[in-house]
Amino acid sequence: MLSNRGPPFFPMARFILFVFTASTIFHLQQRIAKIQRMWEVQTLESVMAENATGYLSRGMWTINAVGRLGNQMGQYATLYALAKVNGRPAFIPAQMHRMLAPIFRITLPVLRRTTARRITWQNYRLNDWMEEKYRHISGKYVRFTGYPCSWTFYHHLRDEILQEFTPHSHVREKAQNFLRGLQVNGRRPGTFVGVHVRRGDYVRIMPKMWHGVVADRQYLEQAMDWFRARYSSPIFVVSSNGMAWCWENIDTSRGDVVFAGNGIESSPAKDFALLMQCNHTVMTIGTFGIWAAYLAGGETIYLANYTLPDSPFLKVFKPEATFLPQWIGINADLSPLLKH
Repeated sequence: MLSNRGPPFFPMARFILFVFTASTIFHLQQRIAKIQRMWEVQTLESVMAENATGYLSRGMWTINAVGRLGNQMGQYATLYALAKVNGRPAFIPAQMHRMLAPIFRITLPVLRRTTARRITWQNYRLNDWMEEKYRHISGKYVRFTGYPCSWTFYHHLRDEILQEFTPHSHVREKAQNFLRGLQVNGRRPGTFVGVHVRRGDYVRIMPKMWHGVVADRQYLEQAMDWFRARYSSPIFVVSSNGMAWCWENIDTSRGDVVFAGNGIESSPAKDFALLMQCNHTVMTIGTFGIWAAYLAGGETIYLANYTLPDSPFLKVFKPEATFLPQWIGINADLSPLLKH
């Protein structure tokens, strides 16, 4: 028997029309959103360009980013201080921002490469100590060079420098959680002393190039005994780029030493955070230890007189401009140098 029902293509046609309409609306919305994002980016770039142009009219100061963490912290603090005393805007290279920003809440803006290429820079070499002439630098577009780290540049701005080098919460909390879990012979430590032992390339460079030495086991024992004599239940939190040497040469028989650092120079955040969260510091040589001591505050023991009097190192390094006056130096043993 023949059926009187019509062909089924009418419901199917309506369905196809619905899908086509919905797809068209979806793609239109995606296209509009993409155009809006492009417009926002173009607007942002335009505003940044206007700001850069404004700074260009006032001048721009920056600094070369060279070396590892301690070096770049010194360069940052020096730029911050010299730009402020001379009334110029300061910008840091992107490389420096990548080094410091993951660890600290720094505030200086980043110098865009496109802006840097538009400027004819006046390169200005700095010694590693403050000089009166640095208070009267006349250039508008100055790029500092060198390895400045001396407290004589920035110590008058100590509170601001401490603010700039405040660690991010997650960095600080990770270090504090580690320290809270430490014990000295089954008891909670009364005092935390960060110990930074600089070795690595300095083991070779100091005697051959600078007629100097690195810290030996006798120095570290003296420095740690200084704190043991003054504080109840101290614990020594050791960090180094030569941890194997530390395991063999630092006496752990008292149960008050923990080897906490990983010594990974390309990823220094953990070691540095541990040191700066301690109450006091034992340092050897190098800017990493200097900055750890400066930010930790408290009392600091450092390795003193670690080069021969005729060392070329003393032409670029002034101990009185490197170590704060209240820090306590223990003289290095130079006898290995004298034997040769």
